Amino acid sequence: MHHQAVITANPASPSSNGSVWGRTGIGRSWFRSLVAASPCFLAPLTSICVFVTLAQYEGSFALFGEAVTKEGLWTICVKYGPEITAKGIFAVVCWVGLQALLFRYLPGETQTGQYTPAGYLLSYRMNGLSAWILTHVLYGVLSWYGVLDPGFIPRNWSSLIGAMNLAGFLISALSFVKAYVMPTHPEDRKFSGSSLYDFYMGIELNPRLGENFDLKLFSNGRPGMIAWTLIDISNMAYQYQTQQYVEPSLILITILQGLYVLDFFVNESWYLRTIDIAHDHYGFYLAWGCFCFLPTTYTIQGQYLGLYPQSASKTHLAVFFAIGLAGYALFRSANSQKDKVRRSGGDCLIWGQPASYIAASYKTSDGKQHTSLLLCSGWWGWSRHANYVGDLFLSYSTCALVGSSHVVVWIYALWMTMLLVHRCMRDEKRCSDKYGAAWEEYCRRVPWRFVQGVW
Repeated sequence: MHHQAVITANPASPSSNGSVWGRTGIGRSWFRSLVAASPCFLAPLTSICVFVTLAQYEGSFALFGEAVTKEGLWTICVKYGPEITAKGIFAVVCWVGLQALLFRYLPGETQTGQYTPAGYLLSYRMNGLSAWILTHVLYGVLSWYGVLDPGFIPRNWSSLIGAMNLAGFLISALSFVKAYVMPTHPEDRKFSGSSLYDFYMGIELNPRLGENFDLKLFSNGRPGMIAWTLIDISNMAYQYQTQQYVEPSLILITILQGLYVLDFFVNESWYLRTIDIAHDHYGFYLAWGCFCFLPTTYTIQGQYLGLYPQSASKTHLAVFFAIGLAGYALFRSANSQKDKVRRSGGDCLIWGQPASYIAASYKTSDGKQHTSLLLCSGWWGWSRHANYVGDLFLSYSTCALVGSSHVVVWIYALWMTMLLVHRCMRDEKRCSDKYGAAWEEYCRRVPWRFVQGVW
């Protein structure tokens, strides 16, 4: 057996009710609740403005701003904004229905997540990779035989965005009502005292339909994630239809984003231990975010190139494609190291040396004691969130491959920066409360959050 450097520590003040898990609980003022829940209104408005900017103003926020100044935001959004059509609604209903059937009936290995605050250990069927492959094969077959236009998505993007917005709001509302009338695990709910904030951040931690249909995993890992690569491919097809060839920039972006999405599904069981599944409650933030924000925002690069085909120099493309691959390699390597240590109970090698870790104990609200391993070597000895650094390298490189200075092209990278920095601070606060002295020792041994010498 390899020698491990182990420090065992109990939390300074272990929580008996799981209050350190998930989102903020009770005690928010109405004003703080209103501000926190403002994305319920601002996020859909932003998605509409981005769509209009891309479709009508050559991707230029400056031109969009001039038009708004002259005619007013409401006028511009009504005139050029997404349309609500029967065709778009039918397409989204079919899409969500198909993914629900694949999620429910495709075979897959059963994995367990992390303990919930109330002490539940939930099981999940891992069939995302099969669903991704089958969906793309079906899209290809239908396109090959002329049943489906391969450029269907960009040609109908306006009505699809309208329908996706509706779907996000509808599922958010259903999950809100379900939390009151038919909760899956009542002990894992959280109420803030503000209905608006509860609608936005969610009440249930792991809402399920029946015993096995997990709404959170389905939303986070099916309609939006699978649509991501499909949207890129459809924009490639549209570009080919309009100019008889596909730009190298769009090909490279599709490869990098396809690699990222495939990684998600190949390592789907790892996702069960992330903040999204283990700690975030299910409300508008996740429901609308996965059904509308992800497919409309993460694909802006492909949308832009579908409308305005262009490619930078070969050197530019080669450099940023290489940076993207390096970012992915860092992202995958860091996550693999953490997974390896936890699966082996710490009995493994990291970079050729025995893993160094801290065994941090914590309690769930049922009074049971559990232990989690905090890795202090490899990438996790270099920084506390090395995987986020790789994620950002990949995000910025895909935006840079477009070869445009328009801000709209960089929205995905800017969003990922805000998301990961905020997630870093949330995660560290949660870990501090949950692990106490063990987390303090971990931060002493690994002082840098992202990049050594920077932050």
